[in-house]
Amino acid sequence: MERLSFLGIGPKIARIALPYLAVTIALTYLYPAVFTFGRFLEFPLMVSGFTVMVIALVFYVSTVRLMLKGIRSNKLVTGGAYRLCRNPLYAVFLLFMIPALALLLNSWIILTTSIAGYLVFRKYIYLEEEQLERLFGDEYRNYRNKTSLICPNPFHRK
Repeated sequence: MERLSFLGIGPKIARIALPYLAVTIALTYLYPAVFTFGRFLEFPLMVSGFTVMVIALVFYVSTVRLMLKGIRSNKLVTGGAYRLCRNPLYAVFLLFMIPALALLLNSWIILTTSIAGYLVFRKYIYLEEEQLERLFGDEYRNYRNKTSLICPNPFHRK
């Protein structure tokens, strides 16, 4: 029987996003006058970045727990963060962790990593969606039809 994978398309996203992130961090340190928000904003950005990162980590840990429980029991997870969107782990990285890192490092160019990661996510997410449809059939199709892909949308529910 086919089983769900913990990693999903994460490695495909990481293969592009991590080197891209490394380049953006290097550019920030090499050319701070071009790629930072400004030296006068360092402290407020660091506090904001730390706050967002803590929230992201709490969200990540709680979502991983839900997902691992679903993988172990081979059941579709639709509660917790999965009520808000179908891909909360990718959402936490793209919408919270990378922006938090950009704030912590005072770098606007790091934010573009979220865009690159999202483009890769959109290119490959169909692989996970097809697997979930094979494994859970109508249950997954119904869930997919009433839950947004990555960003919570209160108007998406049917």
